[in-house]
Amino acid sequence: MLKFDAELFLKLVEKEGLAFRGQIEEIVDGITKRGYRNIFLIGAGGTIAMMYPYEYILKSNSTIDVHAEIAAEFMVMNHKHFSKDSVCIFTSVSGTTQETVAAAEYCKEKGATTIALVAEPNTPLTQIADYCITTGSETHSFDTFFMLLYMIVFRFMYNNDEFPQYEQFTKEVSLLPRAILDAVKSFDKKAEEFANTHKDTDYHMMVGSGNLWGNTYSYAMCILEEMQWIQAKSIHAAEFFHGTLELVVEDTSVILLKGEDETRPLMDRVERFVEKISKNITVIDTKSFEMEGISEEFRKHFSVSINWSVLSRISVYLERERNHPLTLRRYYRQMEY
Repeated sequence: MLKFDAELFLKLVEKEGLAFRGQIEEIVDGITKRGYRNIFLIGAGGTIAMMYPYEYILKSNSTIDVHAEIAAEFMVMNHKHFSKDSVCIFTSVSGTTQETVAAAEYCKEKGATTIALVAEPNTPLTQIADYCITTGSETHSFDTFFMLLYMIVFRFMYNNDEFPQYEQFTKEVSLLPRAILDAVKSFDKKAEEFANTHKDTDYHMMVGSGNLWGNTYSYAMCILEEMQWIQAKSIHAAEFFHGTLELVVEDTSVILLKGEDETRPLMDRVERFVEKISKNITVIDTKSFEMEGISEEFRKHFSVSINWSVLSRISVYLERERNHPLTLRRYYRQMEY
């Protein structure tokens, strides 16, 4: 779908996503009242990547003990911080991802509290979780999940007496879909130009940090590698100078995802270096998007959603230019492994 359906996007993300605020607050408030020890953010592939921003947000803004864990590894590692007093949060578009479903069952059996965000109703994950929010549509599901996770995470922080700005924050969450829509419209031409330029590029370095590290990891692995069969490497800006820099040459495609949190200077340093070497640099900077109505204080948090939405437009144009549907797979869910 090359044309961005603004009406459908606003219906699914703005109206339906925000409609869950009351339910989320009831769930989180009930858990807080009963008491909990820590929060586990658990997923696989794109859904663990989706959790990394919220782990970063909690670690840098809260004393709540938080762990983002890859589902399959989590079940075999005997995590010493996990207990029946843990709160375990899962997301899944299909509600059938094997590793995520197994991890949810594992947590439930151990007596932990489980929360799931799922697009498809009446699927295995919806039936396992203690609390489940089902959005009902796979379309724009990641955009909706991001919004729901904002409300969940910041409600936990508010209840922990660490985020008195909660009411103002949730008001601005309601402005986020419009900000995303504006960003997508302003970026669309650049997304198409990127796809035209790079339709035959066979390798990309993607660099990110802070609350955009999850997007960096996800886009390189789940979009470029899985959905387009393009070799890509996700590199954290803090680690770029400990190995990867030696592979940058004049024609290396380097994609820099710049956000607005405390780690931005790490990205600036990488940018200064690659500008000296490569003539093939793409910078996607959330500071270039207006985000009307969003306060300076909260822009750094919402950059996660803005960044992912504009990256998604690149995906649409790569699909067209490469004649490679995003749904095409050689192995994933095509065979036993």
